[in-house]
Amino acid sequence: MSTLDLDALIDDPGTRIIVTCGSGGVGKTTTAAALGLRAAERGRKVVVLTIDPARRLAQSLGLTELDNTPRAVADADPANGGRLDAMMLDMKRTFDEVVLAHATPEKAEQILANPFYVALSSSFAGTQEYMAMEKLGQLHKQAERTGDWDLIVVDTPPSRSALDFLDAPERLASLLEGRFLRLLLAPARGPLRLMSAGVNLAMSVMNKVLGAQVLTDVQTFAAAFDTLFGGFRERADQTVALLREPHTAFLVVASPQNDALREASYFTERLREEQMPLAGVVLNRVTTTHVPDLSAEQSMAAAEKLETAGKSELTAAVLRLHADKMQQVVSDRKRADRFRRGHRAIATVDVPALPDDVHDLTGLRTIGDLLTA
Repeated sequence: MSTLDLDALIDDPGTRIIVTCGSGGVGKTTTAAALGLRAAERGRKVVVLTIDPARRLAQSLGLTELDNTPRAVADADPANGGRLDAMMLDMKRTFDEVVLAHATPEKAEQILANPFYVALSSSFAGTQEYMAMEKLGQLHKQAERTGDWDLIVVDTPPSRSALDFLDAPERLASLLEGRFLRLLLAPARGPLRLMSAGVNLAMSVMNKVLGAQVLTDVQTFAAAFDTLFGGFRERADQTVALLREPHTAFLVVASPQNDALREASYFTERLREEQMPLAGVVLNRVTTTHVPDLSAEQSMAAAEKLETAGKSELTAAVLRLHADKMQQVVSDRKRADRFRRGHRAIATVDVPALPDDVHDLTGLRTIGDLLTA
């Protein structure tokens, strides 16, 4: 079992992409922002792609409203020659950019105005994950072309499962290339002419289930989108290949809770199967105490003694609070140690829980210090 050295990771010029991933609510966004800030203030030219930051954290990065373009973080310290840009993913705008870049103006206008496309680009399950990978590909190409950045830090979308980040782009690409949409592309042409009666029956059923206007919208979308089908699969494959390169590093973020650690275990195994480079695991929000030598049992015994004697109710209450906290400290430590014993080849680092949410650059610097302590 080894300790994860994140300063070595962000200082290495060979590290060009860092992807923070994990289940929802474990602190991926804060971890990504803290690492980006620390790397920039140590001399790297960094862009952080965030997905869903808390409002105060977004404001601390200068992102007061949703913005799909990297913007400079004005208060980052450039003393070592680094710089920090940050952006929030606008899922629909990124999808629109893909359409505008790869379709003729006439086709793009048809697609962007189509109600089915509006629903798909705004709320379809998996679209956010796919567009995060699209945006990563765009940023990487821009970095290669212009030299604006030498490190991209990606905060993956908040998902029920950490595996959604790897699975959702494939699901969306499969939908856009699937038989259902192909079936809607001129069913009376080509080989389908031989089974037009069956196709017409299927269309009749779908018309009743979906409604005439919805089916028409889907058919119109499929016809206009036909020339773009292959590009989605190609770009998804390119980004997956990019994620397998040695210059990419995955950081799995987990809290010391059973569900989050289980997700982390699944994800580390999946990365191994997919041959993607795992740098290590961040065990975030670990409960700690400034009085580790006073056990929960000792605290409870002392509190009961004071209460029995009718002395110092305030001291007794503080002792009981400490006992509760020590129980959490012991539980977090046991779960973290069990995870480490089951994954001895994976480097880890523990980050203590802070009393307040991080909402400014000072808080991000504190997290950076804790990540690299």
